[in-house]
Amino acid sequence: MAAKVGASAVVAQTAILEASLLWFCVPDREIRSASASLSVRAGKVRFAFHSSGALTSRELDPLRKIGIAVASVHPLMTFVPGSHPSVVGVPFAVEGDAAATRIARRMVRDLGGESFTLPTARKAAYHAWATLTSPLFLAFLVTLEDVARAAGLTREGSRRKSLPIIRQTLENYSRLGPRRSFSGPIIRGDVETVAKHLAVLRKHPDARAVYVALARSALRSLPVRNRKELRKLL
Repeated sequence: MAAKVGASAVVAQTAILEASLLWFCVPDREIRSASASLSVRAGKVRFAFHSSGALTSRELDPLRKIGIAVASVHPLMTFVPGSHPSVVGVPFAVEGDAAATRIARRMVRDLGGESFTLPTARKAAYHAWATLTSPLFLAFLVTLEDVARAAGLTREGSRRKSLPIIRQTLENYSRLGPRRSFSGPIIRGDVETVAKHLAVLRKHPDARAVYVALARSALRSLPVRNRKELRKLL
């Protein structure tokens, strides 16, 4: 990996840190220990970031204690093997010391991203939201596959057939907002159809639980007819 960007790899025990900025991109559980191990070799370092969405800049306290300004800088993007997403237009949540966050915002801007300030106390809620946007959204898509199999489709077939409506739904959500994008039996108040769904999903209790949870969310937040009858059914 280092060779791809014209760098050389070293280990913490022998590293000679000439850079003014450290950016930790390690698993959450390793951030504090990694910062502690480098604190004794941080000669020219003035700023340090980590990229955890859940943890605050306090994980870098070993470096903060020796006068280094620290921040958490988290891109709201998914990175998986085999995918190389652009960070242009990607929002980055920034939290930490004033001097470090100023540098972070400048770097995000240079990368083509968009930074926003996140209060320390809201970091866990932010990461819960981030987890819903991609990993748990993916879990929802797997639940779609489970229900499609009950309808006689293969997983591969269900993915291919689902993608046009998923893409259009996201386009509608982006352009029209959630209320004007909502369609289907719940907005129509079609109690009998929803009852049929719940009946067939009894054989698939995990998918049924997801259906019920999302339907209840729709009753709270989206335009629905026959709300009272649907609430009783759910």
